[in-house]
Amino acid sequence: MKREHKVSMITLGCSKNLVDAECMTSILKKDGYELVDDVSQAEAVIINTCGFIESAKKEAIDTILDVARLKGPRKKLKFIVAAGCLAQRYPEEIKKSLPEVDAVMGTSHYQSVTEVLDKLFSKETFGWKEYIGKPGSLTHMRTERDVSTQSYAWLKIAEGCSNGCAFCAIPGIRGKYISRPMEDILDEAKVLASRGYKEIILAAQDTTGYGKDLYGKRCLPELLNKMSKIKGIGNIRIMYAYIDGIDDELIAEMARNKKVCHYLDIPVQHGDDEVLKKMRRRDTVASITATLNKLRSAMPDIVIRSTVMVGFPGEKKENFENLLKNLKIWRFQCLGCFIYSPEENTLGYKMHPRVRKDVSSRRYEKVMELQQKISLSYNEARVGTTVKVTIDSASQDGIFYLGRSYGEAPEVDPLIYVASTNRPLECGDTVSVKILECTPYDLTGVTEDESAE
Repeated sequence: MKREHKVSMITLGCSKNLVDAECMTSILKKDGYELVDDVSQAEAVIINTCGFIESAKKEAIDTILDVARLKGPRKKLKFIVAAGCLAQRYPEEIKKSLPEVDAVMGTSHYQSVTEVLDKLFSKETFGWKEYIGKPGSLTHMRTERDVSTQSYAWLKIAEGCSNGCAFCAIPGIRGKYISRPMEDILDEAKVLASRGYKEIILAAQDTTGYGKDLYGKRCLPELLNKMSKIKGIGNIRIMYAYIDGIDDELIAEMARNKKVCHYLDIPVQHGDDEVLKKMRRRDTVASITATLNKLRSAMPDIVIRSTVMVGFPGEKKENFENLLKNLKIWRFQCLGCFIYSPEENTLGYKMHPRVRKDVSSRRYEKVMELQQKISLSYNEARVGTTVKVTIDSASQDGIFYLGRSYGEAPEVDPLIYVASTNRPLECGDTVSVKILECTPYDLTGVTEDESAE
């Protein structure tokens, strides 16, 4: 049934949110709604929010208020729907403080997106929390979704998290860890490959935990092996791995499987045993160090990015100094740093003593200052080398294309600026690029045929 209404989707937060939005967009199109990129042309806007930490909540609220300026009795935009994590966590607060929002839809009700819009456009009344329920659902996941990226596609292999870290609100927002059936994941990978997506990026709150709940064991190595046999897939990238899930079987599969990128994103969170224990992490400095050594021994060219947190309750000066010391030892090619955000309904929320904000900010600056030096040293070592680069997009100036090698994940890692004046490049092309210049965050090079001139 064709519905005579235009809808726009805004996605905030992580890649898992992006996949959810792509699934909702696919449902809406199948059910007859017209999707438009231009919010000013929409009659309804769905804002798929993040609510993980304070900065994400602020971004979500600011986005709702920005969109609300387009809304009014004499304007095209009639309805705003807040979906996702913020809606799941704070439905009553949204109702009270954001009257601009007409409906909320939690993380377990994405499959109901058409029903919600139908009720709004028909002016049918429904309860404010009708589409907020117990988190944890795979019912919206679709084999053929409306992928919004070009040369690569994210593939969500699980929902939720059962790790119970003291700082993290995800289990309360997304529910316990639920692995998708392997056959469903492989079917979706086949569809993505048939549509020309050469790089598949696996995502979950903990990719290395895949299969434990469903098959009674970690099945990521098996999944990688089977996925690599799908015709058309060039690269498989693993994001959001946990140290204790990186076992010998996974390392061996990564090392021998030519389609699996020698790349891992491993959010270690800290570099001090006392803080790691308070965070309820299962890792220790020794286990982190041992696993990193194993990875680098099996794959000397592996690129590892990580994430750490400063300012967790009780983090003393000596704890922070241990973090810096171990970051110098671990030498991640890329690193993100967060300042601890106290989140309701987490164990950390009631922990004391709290670290002063100014102290946390200084610690953040020190971590990033150290990481700049480490990242620059890695990038400087790449100057003069030739790497295979997949083109993601053309730069606005029309001179440089933007691309990535096996060592860069989209959105979070350095860009590679590629000059190619001899011939135009298309999104998805893979070319040999000689790296000529670098900063801590970016690399610049030319296609190989031009570098020889």
